[in-house]
Amino acid sequence: MENPTKEEREKLREQEFQDKINKEKSKKLMRKILYIVIPILIVGGLVYAGISSSSKPGEYDDFAKCLTENNIKEYGAFWCSNCAEQKKMFGKSFEFVNYIECDARGNNAQPELCQQNGIRGYPTWIIDGEKYEGVQSLENLAQYSGCSLNS
Repeated sequence: MENPTKEEREKLREQEFQDKINKEKSKKLMRKILYIVIPILIVGGLVYAGISSSSKPGEYDDFAKCLTENNIKEYGAFWCSNCAEQKKMFGKSFEFVNYIECDARGNNAQPELCQQNGIRGYPTWIIDGEKYEGVQSLENLAQYSGCSLNS
């Protein structure tokens, strides 16, 4: 356009002004959307991660089930740090271990069974009538029990 008229210049400035306002509105809208969408994505990702990891089997599920199927028991107490260490070795597979709580204050306590079996320290494993006191490596438990550590 050569030498726009005063009216055309006014329209051009008005259009530029409107474009600037629209651009600012778009930026504000985009920020609002991001402030809503990003937290939703983060929460969704965390929920998904929690669900998918909790539905996966534990690394030693088959091993722990084999121990239980062979009537192998771990005797312990809820307050025992060595028992906690032993439990940690199994990870989520510990749910399949036949664990006997010896302290009467613990969940599902069976102190009379511990007394009958002469349990003196924790943890104690009884495998084929043999007592193994203290924390046992999973490799030793596999060797004593005949259960395979590998699925």
